[in-house]
Formats: sequence, C-alpha cells, structure tokens
Amino acid sequence: MQVLEAGPNKYLLLELDPEFIGSIARQAGFEFKLDDQSRVLSIDLSATDRQAPLLLFDAADPGNLGWFSRCQFYVDGTSGSVLQTPVWLANSRDKSGRALPHAIRVQISKELPNSYRMPGRQPVTEQVVYAVFFNLLNALLNTGVGVCGGPIVKPLAGRTENFGPKN
Repeated sequence: MQVLEAGPNKYLLLELDPEFIGSIARQAGFEFKLDDQSRVLSIDLSATDRQAPLLLFDAADPGNLGWFSRCQFYVDGTSGSVLQTPVWLANSRDKSGRALPHAIRVQISKELPNSYRMPGRQPVTEQVVYAVFFNLLNALLNTGVGVCGGPIVKPLAGRTENFGPKN
C-alpha cells in the first residue's frame, strides 16, 4: 500500500495482487475473468456449476425477510456500492439485457481517501480487502447479499418479481 499526496488530499493506493484475487475466486467456487486497471480491479464472476441463482435478493421485499436477517453485506441498488467496503457489484447480462442468475461483475477500488475506514473503524489494507472479497463471495453462495433500493442492481434470488402496486 502506498500513500499519495495531492495538494491537501491524501489517498491510499492499494497494491492488489490479481493472481491472489483469482485464487480467492477459484477457492470460493467461481470461474472468473480479471481486468486489472490503474484505479480499479474488475472481476467477471460466474458460478456455472451452481443449480440455484446467486443469493442476491431484494432486501425491501417482506417475502425475503429470512434472507435479510442473515446477510452480512448490502448493496446500494442505485450505485452498486457494497456498503462500507471499497467494492462495487453489478449484474452480468445476457444479449437480451436480462440479468444472468449465476454471474456478476465486481469492481474493487484501488484508490481510496486516506480517511476511508472499514466497519469498526478498521483501516484499509490489502489483506482486509482480500478478506472482504472472500466473505462477499461466500455470502453470494451461502448466506445472501441484500440489494437496497434502486433500479441498477437487480436481485437474482428470493422474490424477484413485483406483483401489484408497491406499498
């Protein structure tokens, strides 16, 4: 990790190892394709051997209350940001624009403000980001990740269709 000083601002520059990120994805049971850019690391993930969709569900739907009470991670459905992490999540789509139930795209930011803290005021390091990434992948396969509002990130599991007017 490096610290970049740009005028009065300081930024943390994470030195993420793409091979290590790939081994985390493989260990969790995903096939992956990495795109290592200067400011972000993008990973296209797919769980093709999985029968059920990834556990990305609508946190606002009362029918998904059981999932909501168990999940560790929440995604802002408007921006794709995984709350309190330097990670963004998006649906992978087929040629007709429908969300693929077994695939997602994840971006990890390599450039963060010096004041950025993880939950519990924990400072950001590469090891912390690796642990968060591993836990996020396990949550997508086992415990669930909640999507909170917004039209951008679509749920893949639970009740995903809206019936009748919203209350």
